[in-house]
Amino acid sequence: MEGLGMSAFGDFYRGRRVLVTGHTGFKGSWLTLWLSRLGAQITGISLPPVTVPSLFSLARIDTCCSNLFCDIRDAEALAECVRKVQPEIVFHLAAQPLVRASYRDPLGTLSSNVMGTAHLLEALRGLDYLRVAVMVTTDKVYRNNEWAYPYREDDALGGHDPYSASKAASEIVIGSYRDAFLRVQGVAIASARAGNVIGGGDWSEDRLIPDAVRAWQARSTLEIRRPQAIRPWQHVLEPLAGYLQLAERLWRQPELACAYNFGPHTHEAATVREVVELARAAYGQGEVRYGDGCDGSHEAGWLALETAKARITLGLMSHWPLAETVRRTMAWYRDQQEGCDPRVLCETEIAAYEEQV
Repeated sequence: MEGLGMSAFGDFYRGRRVLVTGHTGFKGSWLTLWLSRLGAQITGISLPPVTVPSLFSLARIDTCCSNLFCDIRDAEALAECVRKVQPEIVFHLAAQPLVRASYRDPLGTLSSNVMGTAHLLEALRGLDYLRVAVMVTTDKVYRNNEWAYPYREDDALGGHDPYSASKAASEIVIGSYRDAFLRVQGVAIASARAGNVIGGGDWSEDRLIPDAVRAWQARSTLEIRRPQAIRPWQHVLEPLAGYLQLAERLWRQPELACAYNFGPHTHEAATVREVVELARAAYGQGEVRYGDGCDGSHEAGWLALETAKARITLGLMSHWPLAETVRRTMAWYRDQQEGCDPRVLCETEIAAYEEQV
């Protein structure tokens, strides 16, 4: 990210009370580890890890923070946890994050992603010590018209599938709480809409790289339903660096609180097939069977983000190109399978990112 080095953070996070919701998940684990390296006083609120294995467990993320296991759908329990933490900065990542799972359980998805977000925002009201909240949503919040240009922050929200609809609805809730309550309270609250993230340590279901790793480690064939679908792929550290920089800037310039897209350069958006072939080359083996795009529930065919706002306002831009992102991701899984410590692999990756930006 141009203009962003660790000097941009300096000692900003050192000693700050930071709350991370969803810290047991893939992105939450990486973020918690990075915040720990920056000296933050971290508390995580989340359900226990939902995958086996999980990065949270393998990388011993529980040693980086205080852990409070709580369901964000329980408003009273969540509010009690937040009062205990007394956070100065909040990163909200807790969610039901999967499109296909949202078709199986639409009400659970809406409950977690809409009401869970509302419960957190309500818990943040009246906290004198709170200064900044970064609410992480998704690139799928936009009404997808399958048009040939990237979505901007002021494009219409929408969602064909329950996951996308739930995240679009949460954006409306976030904006409402910002305008009605938190701005006058002196809290800068922004939403962060990130593109598809990949990186070592993700074992979620129905995600491209985890599915590929599972299949190829088992020497079975990877089944791809929609090889021509286009997405804005990026390494997990790219949006996390954006969240960290956004929170720091909001602390100093609360008037910047609004929605931001975080993603690669527009030309870096790529088809599923292109990513699979890069992954197979980096992994060194693997069989793939490509479908015709007709199987399964509806998913958007083309999706890219316009990131000029983050680039101009925050000085951010994508740093690792797609080929480098896939190479590093597959190397992480290969090294982990060969016995390397996942915590060390993550810390090494973060250090490499810090050195190159």
